[in-house]
Amino acid sequence: MKGKGHGEKLSRKKEALISALLLAPTLADAAHTAGIGEVTAWRWLKEPTVQEAYREARRAVVQHAIVQVQQACGIAVTTLTAVMQDPESPASARVSAAKAILETAIEAVELEDLETRIAALEGAAKEP
Repeated sequence: MKGKGHGEKLSRKKEALISALLLAPTLADAAHTAGIGEVTAWRWLKEPTVQEAYREARRAVVQHAIVQVQQACGIAVTTLTAVMQDPESPASARVSAAKAILETAIEAVELEDLETRIAALEGAAKEP
């Protein structure tokens, strides 16, 4: 891993700390997993190159989670539709499923409209 703009390669111990920070519940646990002291971990986390590498690692974890959520969307819609259409489902479950589908559809349209408006504003701001 390289820190952006710093050109400094992180040591294996610093990379180990960053990896451990992604999984451990506390800094002390992460430091122990990385085989360093907690004070050293605190000191390293103040370094710009370590901070940037840690931010990039967290960003990658979140991006991976977003992909997983997006992949599950089809199953979620299928499940909601099945519950909504199942006459054996309690009325409250059918209503909740229908409401979730409608609210999500409305939010998607509103988001698309907002994106269009922002793009138009940005385009107008670029014009002299």
